[in-house]
This record gives sequence, C-alpha cells and structure tokens, in this order.
Amino acid sequence: MAIKTAELHFTDGLHFDVETATGRTFAYDDIADDGLGPVETVLTSLAACSAMDVISVALKKRQSVVTYRIHVRGDQREEYPKVYTRIDIVHDVEGPGVSTAAIARCIELSATKYCPVSAMLSAGPTEIHHGYRVTRPGEPTEEAEVMVTGPYQRADIVDVAD
Repeated sequence: MAIKTAELHFTDGLHFDVETATGRTFAYDDIADDGLGPVETVLTSLAACSAMDVISVALKKRQSVVTYRIHVRGDQREEYPKVYTRIDIVHDVEGPGVSTAAIARCIELSATKYCPVSAMLSAGPTEIHHGYRVTRPGEPTEEAEVMVTGPYQRADIVDVAD
C-alpha cells in the first residue's frame, strides 16, 4: 500500500500553504489570486489524472498527437456539502491520422482502470461523462461521448450496501 502525505500551514484568512512529502508546494485560498480552491482542484486533478493516462496510452498506440487539451466542467449541488453531481470531461485531440477508436479506448482505460481520481469520484455521488473531440487536418471534427461512470458504480473500490 502506498502512503501519501502533505502538510498544510495556516497563514491567515482562509489561506493555507501546502507542502507534499515529495517537496511540491502550492497554496489553497478562497481568493482566486492567492491560491487554489479545494473543490476546483478536484476538477483539475481528474483532468490531469485522465490526461496523463490518455496521452501515455495514445503515444504507445503510436497516435500522432500534435495538440492535446482537456476541457472539464463540474456541476455542484447548491446544498451543503456542495459535492459535484456531474462532471463532463472532454479530451480534445488534434493530429494527422489520429484514430477516434484508439482515443476512445484510451479514455475508456483511464476511466475504468487507471485513473484513481475517476475511480474515487465514480464510487460516490458523481456522474462523470467521458468524451472526445478529434480533429485531423482537412477533415471534419469528430465528437462523441465514450462512456459514463458513476454514480455509485465502483463496488470494486467501495462496498455499496443495497
């Protein structure tokens, strides 16, 4: 079992400086210019985790990716706790000869096997829509939803009582 640690140091207001065991540092704050919001980092963590999986597998599949962006959008409930109820993540891939089938498979592997952030969110109340937009020079852009994970669909991660 891997153990990850971090230490948060309160400075003032709602500002916390963070240092992880790997030496990375950043700040949390409720003011946008002074740090990251904890809940918005859930979105960016999902996007980063999935992106690392998808690009890694795509390059192993010899996909000629020139540009790769992730677009992520989360709907939060109004009541406390203000959890995400739905997240849309779209992998925007550009390159000559990029296969939509290969990109779809990369996204599926990330969503169901490799990305722990996706697994944790899918085990709870969040519905995640995983999709792509593939653009090849001189061809129409292809867009599709690959799959939906969650809510409460990861019994392999968390036992869900009936």
